[in-house]
Amino acid sequence: MGALNIVFGVVILIINGWMANGLSMNYYIMTCPIADIIVRNAVQTALQSDPTFAASLVRMHFHDCFVEGCDGSVLIDSTKSNTAEKDSPANLSLRGYEIIDAAKRALERQCPGVVSCADIVAMAARDAVFFSGGPLYEIPKGRRDGTRSKIEDTFFNLPGPSLNASGLISAFGKRGFTTQDMVALSGAHTLGVARCSSFKPRLDAADPTIDTSFAKTLSKTCSSGDDTEQPFDSTRNTFDTNYFSALQRRAGVLFSDQTLFESPATRGLVNMYAFNRAMFNMDFQRAMIKMGQIDVKEGTNGEIRSNCHVIN
Repeated sequence: MGALNIVFGVVILIINGWMANGLSMNYYIMTCPIADIIVRNAVQTALQSDPTFAASLVRMHFHDCFVEGCDGSVLIDSTKSNTAEKDSPANLSLRGYEIIDAAKRALERQCPGVVSCADIVAMAARDAVFFSGGPLYEIPKGRRDGTRSKIEDTFFNLPGPSLNASGLISAFGKRGFTTQDMVALSGAHTLGVARCSSFKPRLDAADPTIDTSFAKTLSKTCSSGDDTEQPFDSTRNTFDTNYFSALQRRAGVLFSDQTLFESPATRGLVNMYAFNRAMFNMDFQRAMIKMGQIDVKEGTNGEIRSNCHVIN
């Protein structure tokens, strides 16, 4: 357990019976009461073996929700007649599908045809945050799985690493997020890495917002190729506020990271989160719950896939 860097004394947000957009905290209480436990066990087992999966599961949830809503469409495999979301350039580096599959198999044995893949993705992201030292919070459930997954849907829906603060505010605003929500969600980069290809343009253009010594670090990373990875902060597997502290030092990896400190519209939030972890934890979990409700499918507008990779 120590390898998971679990931090106790976390902020807990549990709102029993709370409902929104047809979702409910107690959605599976009668049909699959141990659904949360099954998903949590699958995530914990995976992170004990490889803690880097925490960032992967959070990122998967984000990429799922921002394209066609939180409907598990990012899990669907391509076919001869359709290129799915997961084969988009923006999604080729997604990982952790096997964790979702393990949870799904266990759930199908316990309560077949009940728990959606979309809900598993959302629950797995929640648990990944906790097991990496972040806040413990509950999420409403009841999402149905979508039946559409097309590569073209990803082209203009996923915010890219070259967006400035205004572009990020606009992109997130279109989905109902406030500027504060956006900065809090950007804090997910407290976990994980970025590939050189996503930040190399900053080096070519001699970006003045990069600290000189950190620019040398990024250049050294890229000297090994475009797929070489650079951690977003010094504690890549721990959910903390080091990401925001790095922005203050102008050591943000992506342009879309560093712009949050450079812009007057968002700098105050970066400074606040850097010094107030409790506030970051609270705002992050609220924003994650909000994100998990983007364009959810209900009733006949979705299905419960028996295999997360294939439409029924």
